[in-house]
Amino acid sequence: MSIETHDAAIAAAHDVAAALAPGAIERDRAGATAVPVEALALLDNSGLLGITVPVEDGGPGLGPSTLAEVTRVIAAADPAIAQVPQAHYLLVDILAAHGDKETRSLLYADVLSNKRIGNGFAERGGKHAQDLKTRLTSGRLNGRKYYTTGALTSSWIAVSALDDTGRLVLAFVPRDAAGVTVDTDWDVMGQRATISGTATFDDVPVQLTFDYAHAYEVPQQLGARAQIVHAAIEVGIAGAALRDARAYLKEKARPSTEAVRKGASTAADDPHVLHRYGRIATRVHAAEALLAAAARTLDEIGLIPESADEAARGSLAVAGAKAFGSEVAVEAASELFQMCGTSATASKYDLDRHWRNARTHSVHDPLDWKYHHIAAYDLADVLPPNHGQI
Repeated sequence: MSIETHDAAIAAAHDVAAALAPGAIERDRAGATAVPVEALALLDNSGLLGITVPVEDGGPGLGPSTLAEVTRVIAAADPAIAQVPQAHYLLVDILAAHGDKETRSLLYADVLSNKRIGNGFAERGGKHAQDLKTRLTSGRLNGRKYYTTGALTSSWIAVSALDDTGRLVLAFVPRDAAGVTVDTDWDVMGQRATISGTATFDDVPVQLTFDYAHAYEVPQQLGARAQIVHAAIEVGIAGAALRDARAYLKEKARPSTEAVRKGASTAADDPHVLHRYGRIATRVHAAEALLAAAARTLDEIGLIPESADEAARGSLAVAGAKAFGSEVAVEAASELFQMCGTSATASKYDLDRHWRNARTHSVHDPLDWKYHHIAAYDLADVLPPNHGQI
């Protein structure tokens, strides 16, 4: 399926979301015990994997506004499935900014043929997730990664490593290459169907690689464009929590005894429910607007910013959207129960998945540092760090 325009991409996202929604609860409950092969095949075959491939490489070259809305729509149906291609889109951008002609030609052809790229970036056991022990030595890759979202069911895996000189490189290896093992050891409270477990690379031969360190030695928007997808996932969860609260209040919820004593005949007659719903609905809509504004900022700046100040403008716009969207998602998912009452906690509804998903995903990177960098720039003209995680 070929998608050429923003409207076509959004329509495809709504189709995917509609197909994913009926199985979201089952996938959440199954977690890593059942790989969501059918759901991911639906996403992969939708044509959405190729929407950001540049025009000169045969793609439609659609930008962050399209990608953010596509992600938000799908995340409102199933945020775990929406997160699976997050690194894929980052890697498409990395190739566009820094990939050589041969690598772009090979990998973009696969992407436009509905093949997904998974990631092997983060590691456990070091001082932090980017304290890398993985090595690429004499063309052979050895290491162990975790939080490998998308790698389990991908066609390619992009793996960060240090080369013989200690410089950061990015290696692309086929998922089915000898020496590659991806496990389902993913046991978390939310975003369970991402199955972002351990990937092991045991003397894997590597033919496609490039200098990844250079990407962060110049002004860049790779981090901001990656983070806009994370922001969209949170905003999608927030919208889903509000949607399900609205449905439950209209169709199932009873008013509290105290509200009945004050004259309420339905839960929606309770003035406190009305206040809470109005407040959280306003905050969800604000998060959606902030996400859209941040995405438009990235559209304006482009993949390769003209200056460090332009790079900072994009990064900080997305930082605000991600931080606020995450807070609102967690809040909306919690307020749902305050408004809907005890019966809404019944396991058959699985409404707690919204909070578990939002809380799990929101700590992907610390929100406090995002607010810190926004303030440091506004108050003291301090540029945010250029490491790509803002």
